[in-house]
Amino acid sequence: MDNADFPIRPAIPPDAEGTRRVLVETWHDTYDPLLGTENVAEITGQWHSVEVLSQQIGLPDASFLVAGHSGRLIGHAFARMSQPGVLFLSRLYVRPSWQRRGVGTRMLGAVVERHPEAARMRLNVESENGKGVAFYRRHGFAVAGERTEEGLRSLQMEKLLR
Repeated sequence: MDNADFPIRPAIPPDAEGTRRVLVETWHDTYDPLLGTENVAEITGQWHSVEVLSQQIGLPDASFLVAGHSGRLIGHAFARMSQPGVLFLSRLYVRPSWQRRGVGTRMLGAVVERHPEAARMRLNVESENGKGVAFYRRHGFAVAGERTEEGLRSLQMEKLLR
């Protein structure tokens, strides 16, 4: 697929609602079997509200990126410098119907490209999210630890960038 088929760009305030839809759809697809539909709806309602997302667009030292196709958002990534030289990837989600088409790989690359000062990238991924864990392993991330937050066990993964 040609890169022009899904351009990646920094989000603007009107993208908050479309980003919320991407997050809700991907969270239900990924986490309903693990957490249940009601729990996922509650979590996405809190973490991925238009208000929360709107506040994150344009934060300093952060990248809030979206990927689109035919006027519809199909992917989202959010990363922020958490300390000097360390880029923390908080979110990387691609609509299920667009997964395995290179969108996530390109979004990951775009985030890294926007932060040339980063020497290391870190992230947390739910330990039972097999697709997510496999994606990050394919891209050179290794498990550096584990943690539990809001009842979810996650793997802390990291990768040297330079």
